Amino acid sequence: MDTPMVELSKWEQLLASWDLFGDPILCALIAGGVLGFLSVYVVLRRMVFVSAAVTHSAGLGVALAFFAQIHLGLRVDPMVGATGLSVIATLLLMLDPARLKLTRESMLGLAFAFAGGAAVLVGDRIAQEAHDIQGILFGTAVLVTPENLYTVAGVGGAILFLQIWWYRGFTFVSFDRIGATVQGLPVRMLDATLMISIGVMVGVSARALGSLPVFAFSTLSAIAALVLDFRLQWTFLLATLAGCISGVGGYLFAYFYDFPVGGSQTVLASVLVLIAALIRAFLDLLDPTR
Repeated sequence: MDTPMVELSKWEQLLASWDLFGDPILCALIAGGVLGFLSVYVVLRRMVFVSAAVTHSAGLGVALAFFAQIHLGLRVDPMVGATGLSVIATLLLMLDPARLKLTRESMLGLAFAFAGGAAVLVGDRIAQEAHDIQGILFGTAVLVTPENLYTVAGVGGAILFLQIWWYRGFTFVSFDRIGATVQGLPVRMLDATLMISIGVMVGVSARALGSLPVFAFSTLSAIAALVLDFRLQWTFLLATLAGCISGVGGYLFAYFYDFPVGGSQTVLASVLVLIAALIRAFLDLLDPTR
C-alpha cells in the first residue's frame, strides 16, 4: 500500500529548504540593520535624496559591469561595479556645487536622474542579463549568493563596528558642526568617513538585494524611529531594528504570499512608519505634555 503524501506547510517548506532561503534572509537582516543604523544620519542630515542618488548609482554600476563583460570582454564583478559607482557618486555629491553656480538640490536631482536613466539604457543593451538588472533595480532573492552574503556581512560588520566606535564623533559632527570644529575634532575626516561608509554599504547591499529595498532601509527605518521621538541612542536602536524587521519580514511576506521580495520589503518599511505614527498618536493621547 502506498504511503500517503503529507503536504508540508509553508513554514516547514521554508525550514526544509533553508540552504536555499537562508542566505537571502540573513543578507536582508544584516543589510537592513546596518542601513537602518546609518539611516538616522541620512534623515537627520537631510540626505534622503543623496541616498536615492547613490542607490541608483549602484544599479548603474551593476549594469555597467554586465555591459563590460558582454560587449567588451572585461570581467568586472557586479559587486565591484555597484560599490565603485556608489562611492564615486558619494564623493561627487560631497563637493561644493556653488563653484559650478549650482545648488545642492540641483546636483542631487542631476545625479538621481542620470544614474537611474543610464541604468535603464545600459540594461536595454544587455538582454542576456535583463533578469539581473530588474533584480538590481527592484530587488530579488535569486541574486543573493553565498559570496554576496559574506561581502554584506563583512562590510556591514566593519561599518557597524566603526560607527559604534566613533559614535560620539559622528553624532557631534552631524548635529553640531560648529561645536565640533571648536572642540578640534577632524570634521572633514569624520564627514568623509561617514559618507563613504554609507556609499559602500549601499553599494554592496544594492548588488545583493536591489536598489529599491536598499533605499527604503536607508531612509524609512529612521523615519519610523524618529516619529516616536525618543532619545538619540534609542532612535539609532529602533532604526536598526526597523531595518531588520523590514528586511526579514518583507522577505517572509513575499515568500508566503508570492509577492516580489524588494517590493514587499519596501512596503513593510513604509508600514512601519505608519505603525510608529499611530503609536506616537496614542502616546500623545495618554500624555499630551510629552
